[in-house]
Amino acid sequence: MTQQEYENMELLRFTTAGSVDDGKSTLIGRLLYDSKSIFEDQYEQVKKTSERRGEEGVNLALLTDGLKSEREQGITIDVAYRYFSTPKRKFIIGDTPGHIQYTRNMVTGASTANVALVLIDARNGVVEQTRRHAIIASLLQIPHLVVCVNKMDLVDYKEDAYEKIKDEFSNWASKLDVKDVSFIPMSALAGDNVVDQSVNMPWYKGSTLLYYLENVHIGSDHNLIDVRFPVQYVIRPYNDEFHDYRGYSGRVAGGIMKKGDKVTVLPSGFTSTIAKIDTFDGELEEAHAPMSVTVLLEDDIDISRGDMIVRENNQPEVSQDIEVMISWFHEKPMQPRGKYTIMHTTREARCVIKEINYKLDINTLHRNLEDQEIRMNDIARVTLRTTVPLFADPYRRNRITGSIILIDEGTNETVGAGMII
Repeated sequence: MTQQEYENMELLRFTTAGSVDDGKSTLIGRLLYDSKSIFEDQYEQVKKTSERRGEEGVNLALLTDGLKSEREQGITIDVAYRYFSTPKRKFIIGDTPGHIQYTRNMVTGASTANVALVLIDARNGVVEQTRRHAIIASLLQIPHLVVCVNKMDLVDYKEDAYEKIKDEFSNWASKLDVKDVSFIPMSALAGDNVVDQSVNMPWYKGSTLLYYLENVHIGSDHNLIDVRFPVQYVIRPYNDEFHDYRGYSGRVAGGIMKKGDKVTVLPSGFTSTIAKIDTFDGELEEAHAPMSVTVLLEDDIDISRGDMIVRENNQPEVSQDIEVMISWFHEKPMQPRGKYTIMHTTREARCVIKEINYKLDINTLHRNLEDQEIRMNDIARVTLRTTVPLFADPYRRNRITGSIILIDEGTNETVGAGMII
């Protein structure tokens, strides 16, 4: 494979979720090992650690649990990212923790994922943590959900154990906003249906996990209808070769932009036509999400970082009052009427917490209207008032223009991440 072919390969991001000890890290270790995506010395190191701890066989979970405290306790605490590729696709895995006190870590790891793997222990069935993580996956609008019924070796690979879990989860998930759900029975420890088809479950006629990840259609996960181009940087070379060059660079957040398209610039409202679309490798006739490009317009308009190029007849909502579902990240609770810095696409502003509408019970989806204290790992619906208008879409329509983060003005720490409703 040439370097060019490798760079042009489609990238799939997926995240793992599930209760503690459901085998998330073991599954990723098995995926990396069976797809030959780890080096021999990494495997030898894990083998030695497993022997030193007196474990039977090689504990593949140690491939992803990088923090010392994770290895000592045998749990995942922070999001661990792993990269690997097969001849068909490149992958980024976010191994997220299962404990309730690490909800914020799961939100971080899952926010950019195309696919969420929800692991269920075949012996225990659908538990509270399973529901919690499926709810977060649906809140974050992850397009594809794969329910991995793991540890099938511990229930003698029985089909009825798998079918029971499949029915229970399907009935419950019908209440959630999840578009595409698949089920795979497996044993991460033994390698059944992870990379290779299981000989122990001849009754299962579906695909293995790796086959699913290589072939699931993710092209339409991006919004290709609404053109959204947040300007990140204005390029002015100031040399003789590019004397009048004025390009607006950034990442296409939605839609398809073509040379000759009529566009509007927000917030000014001026209109122009796309004269050229440039990239490092040369000029393009069109660009789509999530490509990074430089756009040149036919007219000289005053545009700077934080402005947005959109279609004339298809514009985002421009407002200073926004409703968000926010996941709180910080030990210090959210301050009602508190002031924070807000980041939205390439735009930075200040905002105030205008109103806390309700706190969401992440286990039952119940809305708590009484409790106004939003602490770390809580998810709540709040109304924000910003100092300048934001050009926003609902998160369910566009995950880039529909998301914000809040930053503490005193410490510069990220305190919350929100999905615009």
